Amino acid sequence: MKSSLVLSLLLLATANINARDIKGKVKDAQTGEEIIGASILIKEEPGKGAVSGMDGSFNLSVARPKYTLVCSYVGYKKCEVEIGNKDTEIVIPLKSDDVVLEGVTVIANNPGRTEAGARGIERAAMNVVNVMSAKAIELSPDITVANVIQRMSGVTIERNSSGEGQYAILRGMDKRYNYTLINGVKIPSPDNKNRFVPLDIFPSEMLDRLEVTKSLTANMEGDGIGGAVNLIMKDAPSERQFTVNLSTGYNAMYFDRDFQSFNHGAIVKQSPYEQMGKPEDNRVTMDNFTTDNLRMTWKKPLPDLTAGLSYGDRFFDDKLGVMLAGSFLNTYRGKESELYYQPGTTHDGIEYRNYSSQQTRIGAHAKLDYHINANHKLTWYNGYMDMREAEVRDGHDDKEGSVRMKWNRQYIVNSTLKGEHAFLDDGALRLNWSAVISKAYSETPDNAEIFMQGSHVQTSEAARRRWEHNSDNDKSGYVDLMYKLKLDGGSIFDFSVGGMYRDTKRDSFFNEYKFNSATGVEDPQYQGEDWNNYDEILFTAQKYGNISDPLNYDASEKIGAAYGMAKYTYLNWEFIAGVRVEHTNQGYVLEFPTENADPEGNQKYTDVLPSFHVKYGVHKNANLRFSYARSINRPSFFEIVPYSIINEDYKEKGNPDLKHTVADNIDLRYEFFPKSSEQFMVGMFYKRLQNPIEYGLLNEGQDTYYKPMNFGNATNLGVEVDIMKYFNWFGIKANYTYTHSSITTDKRIMEGNDVKSVSQTRPLFGQAAHVANLSLLFKSTKYGWESQLAGSYTGKRLSDISNWYNDDIWEDGYIQLDASVEKSFKNGISIFAKASNLLDTPLLRFIQNGPHTESVNSERKDGNVIERKEWHGQSFMLGIRYKL
Repeated sequence: MKSSLVLSLLLLATANINARDIKGKVKDAQTGEEIIGASILIKEEPGKGAVSGMDGSFNLSVARPKYTLVCSYVGYKKCEVEIGNKDTEIVIPLKSDDVVLEGVTVIANNPGRTEAGARGIERAAMNVVNVMSAKAIELSPDITVANVIQRMSGVTIERNSSGEGQYAILRGMDKRYNYTLINGVKIPSPDNKNRFVPLDIFPSEMLDRLEVTKSLTANMEGDGIGGAVNLIMKDAPSERQFTVNLSTGYNAMYFDRDFQSFNHGAIVKQSPYEQMGKPEDNRVTMDNFTTDNLRMTWKKPLPDLTAGLSYGDRFFDDKLGVMLAGSFLNTYRGKESELYYQPGTTHDGIEYRNYSSQQTRIGAHAKLDYHINANHKLTWYNGYMDMREAEVRDGHDDKEGSVRMKWNRQYIVNSTLKGEHAFLDDGALRLNWSAVISKAYSETPDNAEIFMQGSHVQTSEAARRRWEHNSDNDKSGYVDLMYKLKLDGGSIFDFSVGGMYRDTKRDSFFNEYKFNSATGVEDPQYQGEDWNNYDEILFTAQKYGNISDPLNYDASEKIGAAYGMAKYTYLNWEFIAGVRVEHTNQGYVLEFPTENADPEGNQKYTDVLPSFHVKYGVHKNANLRFSYARSINRPSFFEIVPYSIINEDYKEKGNPDLKHTVADNIDLRYEFFPKSSEQFMVGMFYKRLQNPIEYGLLNEGQDTYYKPMNFGNATNLGVEVDIMKYFNWFGIKANYTYTHSSITTDKRIMEGNDVKSVSQTRPLFGQAAHVANLSLLFKSTKYGWESQLAGSYTGKRLSDISNWYNDDIWEDGYIQLDASVEKSFKNGISIFAKASNLLDTPLLRFIQNGPHTESVNSERKDGNVIERKEWHGQSFMLGIRYKL
């Protein structure tokens, strides 16, 4: 017995002495990209193996002198590699399991879905592009595109009233200076005033990748001074794919306060004026209104609920590819605000505002592709995105208060038919075309606000109820003709010509009614005595509503464009030169013209937009890029309409004399891809803007208006640094952007009793000098764990512009910390958790300290007068996902 034990120990010791550590990597045989999560087994010892990490590497301890490694991964052919006793560093090349059909090759992996694929797109692009893969989006703590995009370099977000991301700001350029594409096609906006698209309407799980283009080529639409955001939706796979996920969560804000909601299901969608058939005699009484929708409840909200489903497959000998996807999100969010001081308005002490917002998002898309043969392909995309928000804003100061009950619905419908055709040998001549029909719609029916004086309802103008709706109907067509000419010596010319035409029609409706207390001045209606809920208040309607408001208008925009572009490739050089011509015809017609407003307005202009790009391969896996492009920004439909409206904090006004913006943009970027999933980028950019459009506070008579204006010429320059590095189980993503913008405008200043004009230089609206993101990624492929800790910092930025010297409102620097973790099992099931806004850092707005604020008796920070503070609460989510 003892001799057997000794013999066993000697054999084990001998084996350990002979054992050697083997290091290796798994790569795509064609692209060279590292493959994460591949299984590596020893054929002679099936129980011993490893899984490749985030950099594609693996480690094994082997005692045999010779053995065979068996490597497998979904979408790739199984690979066997014989290893000798001298091999210690091994590369296993996996070949893609492509599906070949009648000369058509359908690649199993969409390159943009993986981190390595995203880096490959950035590297091969003709211009300056950043890409976020589907894998990075999936692991992100964010559930909407608006929140996901803030992780990308040079991007900040503007938040909605519930604290969620809504609009992207690229390189310090306000949201108006970029446009949004779906699968490369521009879409209209459901926004009730502007042409920019709210990105919170898109669930992030419906994307294959997210692209941010920062320099334009001639074949791209020219109204992207900041850049373009391209949402590439889920594409048909080469083999059957099925995914489903379900999650729930809660916002910490409602741990210690109730969620306020109202009976928005009782809202009558049409205003009394519409219900009556829009007659000339439009007098109303309380019989024309319901009060059922004014009933409010105070209780804890239900948990959040999100769900997603996607199915993809190929049919008819794999010629037809189908991807169907749907998403549902129902979340409860909110905000708590404290307003201390606002120029041009008065408060009786601090005004406290509590927001309660229920957001419901529905997304669905069907994407079909049909390979007629090796040279001809058709793609048909249909998408529907719908967001509904029911929001209560309850605010009060020491003497006055108001409650607003608002329900808004926005949706975007898009149908795009694309054709890709190749002719001549090797597809030297190519023709691509697209036909697009889109509609964007927004409605806010019966937006009700009730005003309080102390503990009783105001007697005069006790309530206001407003109906608004608008739609954009967009028809557009694109055509591109490309010819490739190969010359002796390996140089290549690519010639492209094409055009685009878009016809957009918008209609806008606005109808507002005011109400007095039905019991009059002598008998105020006290809360808790005469009424307990808002539907119990007695109102009397003022006879006539605001029917003839300039917000009732029809607008149109016709854009025609043509371009020519040439690309020359030789050795490590690429040169691209092109010119684009765009003609704009934009106008409006007021349905109810007034004496002080032009009944019709029109703007016509033609822009010539040259561009030039150079890319040089400075060394292996590295490029140096230079780009120049001229671009424009058009006024929104609403901005050139001579409207005037009483809004939340200020009166707003349109500007029919608003000019469009023209900008010259220069980019220089060095990019290095040490491995297929890694990158190091450093870039510089410079923009010179003529007539930038910004909103500012303007005094006209006794009123202060918030108005779009051209303040003069401006410059915007900065530096971007982007780093992505992976180790076996650990990864880091970091980016930093410094932006400096400058514009000099005339401001007012008081000297004694006189108002004088002085010049002041300031940054552009919404631009933060410092923006940084840092994400730490952890992955144990062997045990199926992935996690991410993501922090973002947005520096101080200009929030509202005043026409008084040093009276602008600024937003203080803001830090956000988010986290996510996921555990995967071999049966395709994974569980995940997400947490956002962990620090719950208050958003703070202020007016800088100066002589003009010396007499202001309000709370201060570092001497600056605080305008408001806002908190949004932490959000937590727990879910399950299944992939087939």
